[in-house]
Amino acid sequence: MPCGEDWLSHPLGIVQGFFAQNGVNPDWEKKVIEYFKEKLKENNAPKWVPSLNEVPLHYLKPNSFVKFRCMIQDMFDPEFYMGVYETVNRNTKARVLHFGKYRDVAECGPQQEVDLNSPRTTTLERQTFYCVPVPGESTWVKEAYVNANQARVSPSTSYTPSRHKRSYEDDEDMDLQPNKQKDQHAGARQAGSVGGLQWCGEPKRLETEASTGQQLNFLNLSSPFDLNFPLPGEKGPACLVKVYEDWDCFKVNDVLELYGVLSVDPVLSILNNDEREASSLLDPMECTDTAEEQRVHSPPASLVPRIHVVLAQKLQHINPLLPACLNKEESKTCKFVSGFMSELSPIRAELLGFLTHALLGDSLAAEYLILHLISTVYTRRDVLPLGKFTVNLSGCPRNSTFTEHLYRIIQHLVPASFRLQMTIENMNRLKFIPHKDYTANRLVSGLLQLPSNTSLVIDETLLEQGQLDTPGVHNVTALSNLITWQKVDYDFSYHQMEFPCNINVFITSEGRSLLPADCQIHLQPQLVPPNMEEYTDSLLSAVLPSLLNKFRIYLTLLRFLDYSISDEITKAVEDDFVEMRKSDPQSITADDLHQLLIVARFLSLSAGQTTLSRERWLRAKQLESLRRTRLQQQKCVNGNEL
Repeated sequence: MPCGEDWLSHPLGIVQGFFAQNGVNPDWEKKVIEYFKEKLKENNAPKWVPSLNEVPLHYLKPNSFVKFRCMIQDMFDPEFYMGVYETVNRNTKARVLHFGKYRDVAECGPQQEVDLNSPRTTTLERQTFYCVPVPGESTWVKEAYVNANQARVSPSTSYTPSRHKRSYEDDEDMDLQPNKQKDQHAGARQAGSVGGLQWCGEPKRLETEASTGQQLNFLNLSSPFDLNFPLPGEKGPACLVKVYEDWDCFKVNDVLELYGVLSVDPVLSILNNDEREASSLLDPMECTDTAEEQRVHSPPASLVPRIHVVLAQKLQHINPLLPACLNKEESKTCKFVSGFMSELSPIRAELLGFLTHALLGDSLAAEYLILHLISTVYTRRDVLPLGKFTVNLSGCPRNSTFTEHLYRIIQHLVPASFRLQMTIENMNRLKFIPHKDYTANRLVSGLLQLPSNTSLVIDETLLEQGQLDTPGVHNVTALSNLITWQKVDYDFSYHQMEFPCNINVFITSEGRSLLPADCQIHLQPQLVPPNMEEYTDSLLSAVLPSLLNKFRIYLTLLRFLDYSISDEITKAVEDDFVEMRKSDPQSITADDLHQLLIVARFLSLSAGQTTLSRERWLRAKQLESLRRTRLQQQKCVNGNEL
């Protein structure tokens, strides 16, 4: 059996070894998975696996072992594939058994062909996901993963591709001219009895609403391909991910780290083109898949590679500075986390000072920004998401660069974010809600198809007078539902399908936001920089990289801490609320108590305390009193101006 680095460069050789030893016994598949699990537990082994996020596709060797950090944008219909198949030598009639798992194309020798009627053929099922890089992933996250990855893949290494390096334009040209590929690859693989080529998988038609496809315009093949990224301007590879085990554990918008076999064989494009040409000759009533659907679900492998998953895990977060799993007891008690928690107090003080400068000297607004950045939906009670803390920062200068540069600061702190410029044009033109395209059997993405814990900054200071048309009204409604209920209703034409989410929404506005918010804090600048860009640059350059990394760890880690309130403190809070109601029954409501408890929760967690203390409760009341007083004062100022 191959050993050493062969598991990286020739994973199918490892699989072949287990298959040869165990035959058709299904235990061989479990042994393959266990083998790669053990390999990845070895010292720094994951860092040596080339990543599609960092390594250009044309540098990667076909059928090598790779990893991919991604979000499930869509789920296609399950497909059948030949799990085990038999080939026959045309001359000697010798028969050989092969495995089809982790492959798209049946492998045959020069004189072999697949016996499609063999009784030993086993048909199995696999699920296909359409995956894209994590939307809104921050630059510092990408750079940290690049620096940590030790798989330095380039044309001068052992991963030199067997084909010459080509640009994506060249790849597209090859995919759009299959005859050119047929000439280059004639005789390379033979299988089956028709056309000389046999694809291992064929779609299984299932009526499932969540099984949809990607947005690609193949009707005009000269047009550029749309990889269906949720956010504009995103870059990186999109992949068709073939999953063999436990695919029911995954859902749309999950963030995954995948390890598997890379399939970029140009033969796939020939097969797909041949199938399309053949289907165009069939009676439309007999053809179950439309031409659009076939083209959408089988894009050129050079543009949308395939990954056959050996191992997959959901990612709770994408912060490369922290352990991957933070909800397990062993990770919470690890030396790194416990050591970091011991120095939490000075880090919080430094972060508060940093954000105070970012907010032009407003320390109260900085306090609330910290609470917002560590907030997360920790549970749902009926339809109410608990833990959401949408903050509206009012008092921001209209049409200034303040929000733009404040967003730059937030980008440097959180792993994933997006700034939505709330203009009339954007609200009317942009697609916020994903919708189902039934013709191509695909889910067309929208701006609000985002993974959990994404920071969404809505810049309302750019909003001018104008008329919202019907799509604009629907977009505003979608934002309101996201903020209030932490859900997005995807459009399936005949009905809406509810997708729960966990998005941190921060709204900047001149007056009170048009959108709902859990908390409004009015900005009171203590200084007015003559040049916001220079001010922000100097602020970022003044922070040591090591301290900036501590801020990033702090804001991610605190989201995963447990929190509780003792019976004693609960009784004290209830008594306190009763007293507040007695002194001012008109201004203190049940909603105010809920707000106080949320502020107290995240105030405690921001100090590393996992239970509410009397001191933190009093501090929460103080912060809320200061915030309310400031809002009241602003109302009086506005009234005098009127």
